[in-house]
Amino acid sequence: MLIFSRSLLLGSLLACLLLTRPVAAQQPSEPLPGKDVASIRQWLLQHNAELRAQQAETEAAQAQTIAAGSLPNPTASVSLLGDTRYQLRQSIPLWGKRGLARDIASQQAQALDASREANALTLMAQAETAYVNFWHAKQSLLLLDGQLTLLQKVEEIAGVRYALGMAPQQDAIRAQVEVSRVQGERILREETGHESGILLNLVLGRRADAELAAPQNMPNISIASASFSDALTALDKHQHPAQRAAQAQLVAAQDTLRLRQRERWPDVSIGVSAMQIDRHLKDYELMLEVELPLQRRALAARTREAERLEAAAQARAEAQFTTLSGQLGAAWTQWRSAQRQRLLIENTRIPQAEANFNSSLASYQVGEVDFNALLDALTQWQDAKLAQLDAQRDELISAASVRALAGETP
Repeated sequence: MLIFSRSLLLGSLLACLLLTRPVAAQQPSEPLPGKDVASIRQWLLQHNAELRAQQAETEAAQAQTIAAGSLPNPTASVSLLGDTRYQLRQSIPLWGKRGLARDIASQQAQALDASREANALTLMAQAETAYVNFWHAKQSLLLLDGQLTLLQKVEEIAGVRYALGMAPQQDAIRAQVEVSRVQGERILREETGHESGILLNLVLGRRADAELAAPQNMPNISIASASFSDALTALDKHQHPAQRAAQAQLVAAQDTLRLRQRERWPDVSIGVSAMQIDRHLKDYELMLEVELPLQRRALAARTREAERLEAAAQARAEAQFTTLSGQLGAAWTQWRSAQRQRLLIENTRIPQAEANFNSSLASYQVGEVDFNALLDALTQWQDAKLAQLDAQRDELISAASVRALAGETP
C-alpha cells in the first residue's frame, strides 16, 4: 500500500510538470502599435516590407563593391596538337581602372542607402500623418460626447421650464434637433477614424483590419530647426538623405567618366605556358599581351555617354535642393499658420465662448434670454473646442512634413 501511494504521488508530480511546461514556454506577444507615435515609428522601421527590400538591395550593392574592384578570372587552356601545352593567362587592368570601378560601386551603394533613408523619412511622415488623424478622430468623439452631455442637460432645463409654463415647447424640440445634428457629426468623425486606422495599417505594412492600440496622449511631433533659415542651412549642407543620394550618384557619374577616359589606355595580360612531351614538362614560356584600344568611335561614344550622364546627375543634384527647399517652405508656412490659429483659439476664442455660454445659461434660467441664444452660445463654445483640436491636427501634420523635408529624424 505504501509503494502504491509513492508511485501515485510520483506520477501526479510528473503529470503536473508536463502540463505546466507549455504555459511557461509561451512568449509574450509584440505590443500593438498605436499607443503613441513612438510605437508607430518603431513598427514602421522594423516591419515595413518596402524598407526591408531596400535594405536588402543596399546590402547587395555593398557586396558588389568588393567584386567590382577585383581582377577578372584567369583563363586556363590545354592544347592537344601533337605535344600537350598548358597555358594560364591573367588580364590586368591598369591606370587605376580597378580602383575607379570599386569607387563607382561604393558610391552607388551609398546612394541606395541614402535613398532608403529618404524613403524612410517619407513613410515616417505618412505614418505620422495617418496616426495624427487617427488620434484626432478619437479626441473628436470625446469632445462630441461631452457636447451631447451638455445638450442633454440643457434639454432637461428646457423641459423643466416648459413644465412650469416658463418656456415654450419649441425649446425642448430645438434641443432635440441639435442633439441629432451633433450625433450626425459624431458618425462622420467616427468613420473618419476608421479610415485613418486603415491608412495607418497600410503604411505600416499590416492588414487593413489589424487591431491598433488606442492612443493615450497627444502625438509628440516636434521640429528641431528653430527657424526656416536654419532648416534651409541644413539643406545647403546636404543633410537630407535625398541630397546625399543625389550627391553620391553625381560622384559615381564623375568616376564613370574618368573610367571611360582611361579606357583609351591599354591593359595587359600576362601568362605562363608549359609543354609536355611524353610524360615530362620540357619547355616553359612567359607571355605578355597588350590590348590595343583601336575602336575609337566606340570609345568616344561611351565617353560622350558618360559626360551626359554626369551632366544629368549634376542637374538632378541641383534640382533636389530646389525641390526640397520649395516643399519645405510650403510645409513650414502651413505649420506656422496652424500653430498661430491654435494659439489664437486657445487663448482667445475658447475662453470668450465659454464665458458667453455660462452667461447665457444663467440668463436663460431666469428668463432673460431665449433658448436660441443659449444654443448658439453652446454651439460656438463647442465649435471653438473642435476648431482648436483641428488646428492641433493641422499643426502636427505640418510638423511631420517639415521634419521629413528637413531630414530630421526622431
